[in-house]
Amino acid sequence: MKVSVLGCGRWGSFIAWYQATVLKNSVTSWGPEGDYSYEILKNTGKNEYVTLDKNITLTCDLKYAVEQADVIIISISSQGLRGFMKKVTAFDCKDKPFVLCMKGIEESTGKRLSEVLAESGIARENIAVWVGPGHIQAFTRGIPNCMVIDSDNETLKRRLADGFKSNLIRFYYGNDLIGTEIGAAAKNVLGIAAGVLDGSGYVSLKGPLMARGAYEVGKLIQAMNGKFSSAYGLAHLGDYETTLFSEYSHNRRYGEMMAHGSKFDKLAEGVMTAKAMKELGDKYGVELPITNAVYEACFLSRAFEGGEGARTCMDIILKLFDRQTKSEF
Repeated sequence: MKVSVLGCGRWGSFIAWYQATVLKNSVTSWGPEGDYSYEILKNTGKNEYVTLDKNITLTCDLKYAVEQADVIIISISSQGLRGFMKKVTAFDCKDKPFVLCMKGIEESTGKRLSEVLAESGIARENIAVWVGPGHIQAFTRGIPNCMVIDSDNETLKRRLADGFKSNLIRFYYGNDLIGTEIGAAAKNVLGIAAGVLDGSGYVSLKGPLMARGAYEVGKLIQAMNGKFSSAYGLAHLGDYETTLFSEYSHNRRYGEMMAHGSKFDKLAEGVMTAKAMKELGDKYGVELPITNAVYEACFLSRAFEGGEGARTCMDIILKLFDRQTKSEF
């Protein structure tokens, strides 16, 4: 199988490594010329996560990467997907399957990423998402995990999950594309909240955060015509360990540093997802207290001013305790 991975950052480089090293597929790894992640791989043959396998062709030629592939996997910043697809669809890709290895919601529209792809001209029956728990640092040491592939196309979903499985990743077939995508994106928001708790010394509150967070996300999924139970699947609750507790989690680290009044200099998708989810909650009439607290901490507080400013982000989280007493479910 010829697989092209568009995006060679942290996760994209791992996907290329997994496809080539573990599955023995012929892989093209694409990155834009001049991009830091691409240049590191071009100049050294490796980055801080993986070493390029002999089955991987590294290129900055997007036309080549798109047109020679049997399957196209995209792993870029979720907020850049719509603009990027304008470049991709300029080439011959009409009948090719696309797999989104990304977790986010388009902030400007509230659209799921599969919807963005469909609006870019890719047929819905050719779109799948690949999400779930797992850190590159663990995978490359041979530590396995479970993930999920979902699609509105049952045949495509099963073909991809069966073709991508290995002793390193056990795949499940997803059965709720809305819930899978919203759940996967929302776990990054919970990761920021967990980081704030870590940075403020309130680690014991991460248990309640997990319970109430999954319930909150489930209610949003349900309002969007997805399945409430999807919040308790691999895409969301199943990804909590790698997002709410792991030292490798960018979103958890973002929240932790925010609580200390410092900025995290790497991508934390949960920031813009919190904004998008807040707007979805308003649109669908769903109360999202944790999401709204994260949004307020990220966008409305003085968290990055240091001193008392940093303290305000924890004050925002603790305001959740002032809410009226209610039934748990």
